[in-house]
Amino acid sequence: MNIHDIYRNVSPSFRKRRLDRFLQALSPQAEDRILDVGGYPGDWQGVAIESRLTILNIHEISLAAKGLADQYELVVGDGTKLIYADKTFDIAFSNSVIEHLGTFEKQKAFAAEVRRVGKKLWIQTPARCFLIEPHLIAPLVHFFPKSIQRRLIRHCTVWGWLRKPTAQQVEDFLSEVRLLSHREMVELFPDCEILAEKVLGLTKSYVAIRC
Repeated sequence: MNIHDIYRNVSPSFRKRRLDRFLQALSPQAEDRILDVGGYPGDWQGVAIESRLTILNIHEISLAAKGLADQYELVVGDGTKLIYADKTFDIAFSNSVIEHLGTFEKQKAFAAEVRRVGKKLWIQTPARCFLIEPHLIAPLVHFFPKSIQRRLIRHCTVWGWLRKPTAQQVEDFLSEVRLLSHREMVELFPDCEILAEKVLGLTKSYVAIRC
């Protein structure tokens, strides 16, 4: 078992609830164009939507995934440097991507680009204030300085137990994942409502919405 197997069993209910809220808030129509930055075709399987979807990912999506997604346009691209003109898409969408950009400067570039190309926005990211670090499945570890996280990640997180990462893989994780605070989300998306998704009364993630 790996960490993705755990999320395949746990995350579908959260994802369905989030997509239901997306459909209710933005009401995508059949004639709308949606850009999903950093997503995959499987994310949209079973979603009651007829809009035209462009799925942009920094990696080439596998042939197996393409077999599931004949109705989608699949594009290799960088979310911090989108090739599209202003307001090309009726909706710019992204789910749990912006936190993987490593630095606040790159996150600012990503936010500026999706705000530029999308008339409406739905940008979700895990909340830094949540007690569980979602990528590691471990409590509180992300609140410590990186010097302490280096020691904890390998031996005190579910990701560490399952992955048994090398020292370099731990460094790669620390240089890639940067969770965002509410204040930072407001700064990145000043023209959006910042919705807090909650679990047991605690803020689990944020969604920037522009209708």
